[in-house]
Amino acid sequence: MRNPYEILDVAPTASAADIQKAYRKLAKKLHPDLNPGDRTAEEKFKEVAGAYDLLSDAEKRKRFDNGEIDATGAERPQHHYYRDFATSDEGHRYANSSGFADYMDTDDAFAELLRRGQRARANRRGQDLHYTVPIDFVDSIKGADKRLTLPDGSSLDVKVPPGLVDGQVIRLKGKGAPGAGKGGPGDALIEVEVLPDRRFTRDGDDISIELPVSLTEAVLGGKIRVPTPTGDVQLAVPKGSNTGTTLRLRGKGAPRRGGGQGDQFVKLKVVLPKSPDPELEAFVSNWEKGKEFNPRADRTS
Repeated sequence: MRNPYEILDVAPTASAADIQKAYRKLAKKLHPDLNPGDRTAEEKFKEVAGAYDLLSDAEKRKRFDNGEIDATGAERPQHHYYRDFATSDEGHRYANSSGFADYMDTDDAFAELLRRGQRARANRRGQDLHYTVPIDFVDSIKGADKRLTLPDGSSLDVKVPPGLVDGQVIRLKGKGAPGAGKGGPGDALIEVEVLPDRRFTRDGDDISIELPVSLTEAVLGGKIRVPTPTGDVQLAVPKGSNTGTTLRLRGKGAPRRGGGQGDQFVKLKVVLPKSPDPELEAFVSNWEKGKEFNPRADRTS
């Protein structure tokens, strides 16, 4: 297995934040959900996920940097020092807690500390595992059920609650690495990556959309259909609307933590036909005669 720093394209001195940023960038590019049927991308994603699993764990990273484990997390052959040989015939006296048995038979604070450490190691909780799941903007507003492909080829079902924002983390209890003894498994920490949508933008619990309208709809008003994350709705355009006119759809935004929904704001944009229209040109020429309307009057001296 290649060096995990090389896989994530970061320096050995990179911070934890830099490592996470590099992982998210590669995961967004290689994730199997975004590359269906691409075995090469899937294998690269597994390699990237394995490298991140090692480097995102401070203890594993320290042991790798010290040469104690390899890039797969397997133990390397240890160098022997004097203390390894300064033992009785029973072998490495302090290789584990049994070497402290003479202390642990007493009732002092040091012995109790050793006993607690031994119990903790025997019943150690499993590690939390970190993953990233990309979701569409619409799913981030109304919620969705996603299936996450794990580096080992297995899958994990994730229920995305409505209203999540980019970078928010979902905790799945007991879905992490197995523990030792009675420690129990760790948790799976799923970071949500909200993919951009060409239609919608979000500001807190409110969302916005820019919608084109015809000259007729702007001048005379009328009913138009407007996309929302939960489906199209009808909106009344007032007579005399203009580019920049903003209308509100109450309760069509993101769910609020305290209950209720934000709003959706619809910003109108008047659009003329692409091809020249002689009738429209003739009408505008006649309409402007005798009129003193100047839309730039407040911007000129």
